[in-house]
This record gives sequence, structure tokens and C-alpha cells, in this order.
Amino acid sequence: MRHANQLLVFLRAPRPGTVKTRLAAAIGAEAALQAYEELLEVTVTALADLTEVELRFTPDDAAAEVSGLGPASWSRCPQGPGDLGERLIRAFADSFRGGARGTVVIGTDCPWIMPEDIGAAWLALEEVDVVLGPAADGGYWLIALREPHPELFQGISWGQSTVLAETRHRAERLGLQVRLLRELADVDTVEDWRAYQLAQSHSPLE
Repeated sequence: MRHANQLLVFLRAPRPGTVKTRLAAAIGAEAALQAYEELLEVTVTALADLTEVELRFTPDDAAAEVSGLGPASWSRCPQGPGDLGERLIRAFADSFRGGARGTVVIGTDCPWIMPEDIGAAWLALEEVDVVLGPAADGGYWLIALREPHPELFQGISWGQSTVLAETRHRAERLGLQVRLLRELADVDTVEDWRAYQLAQSHSPLE
């Protein structure tokens, strides 16, 4: 029997040389690692009051490195092998097999995600099959489903500016209703990182 909605947070273990590689090319691996750790902390802190959250980490031997992230009540699970599409297919399958009513997946590249965005995705799932949070670079910062649809993740040009368009086209071919949330910016390049830092310096909370 299906019970609660579930949020899955995809993340990488904070290891130098393996995270934020595009940013690292401009500012160095160590500085890029520090940037990644900040983005990770911002995301986890913003969502700390949510329940039914699972951290899906990669590589699979990183359990110790992510054990201190987020509330103790959150679960943690390795993403398993394969490309991003295969890992997303597995994550959604595991979530629905575990009894989730609806499943939202986000990453840790978008520091602007708020609990209200997750709530908006849950609400939309009551009316549509697929919810997408469009990213400014042509990808998406959130995808939510109320049933597993592995076809949405097969043959997608991951890392390219066509990911959102390809996913919407695939959903249309499958006869699935799609709703878009607000557009947000990922932090992948040095320009993205500087824009984020500038926004933080102008924050009224500072």
C-alpha cells in the first residue's frame, strides 16, 4: 500500500577531483571541492525540516562520508552502477517499491531550491504524471513522478542543454501529462559560481 511522498537527493561524495569538474577547470580542484561542499550544505540545510527524505549517494563506497549529512531520520542509500539515467531508473523503482505515493528527485547543483518547491511538486503530482523543474542551462533541477517511467531516462543526452526538451518530448510520446515549476539556475561553471556568490553577498540575511 502506498503511504507518503518521498524526496530523493542525488549527491556525490565530496572528494577532490570528482566534483564540480567544470568549475575545477577554472578555480582548481580544492576550491571546487569547497564550493561543492557549500552547495551541498545549503541544500541539506534548506530541506532539513522535511521527512521521508533519502540521500542517494555515489560512489557506492561513500556511506561514511555522507553519514553526517542531514537529519539522522533521513535514510541513505548508494545510487548503484550505471549512467545517470540508469541510476534514476533504479532510484524511482526502489522508491515506489518501498511504497511511496509520489517521488521527487533533486540534485545538489541548485542552491535556490526551497521546501516550497518540493511542496509544489507534490501538489502538482496530484494532477499530472510528471513534474519538472527547468534549469537555466536546459536541464532540470527536479523531476517528480507518481509512477515509474523508465523510458523517460533512456537515451537522454545527459549533461547537454537538450535534457529538458528531450525529457518533455519523451513524456509527450508516452502520453504523460507534464507540469513545469519555476526556472532556477544550476551552479556548474565559474560564471555560475560567481553569480551565486554575488547573490549571497546581497542577501538580506547577511
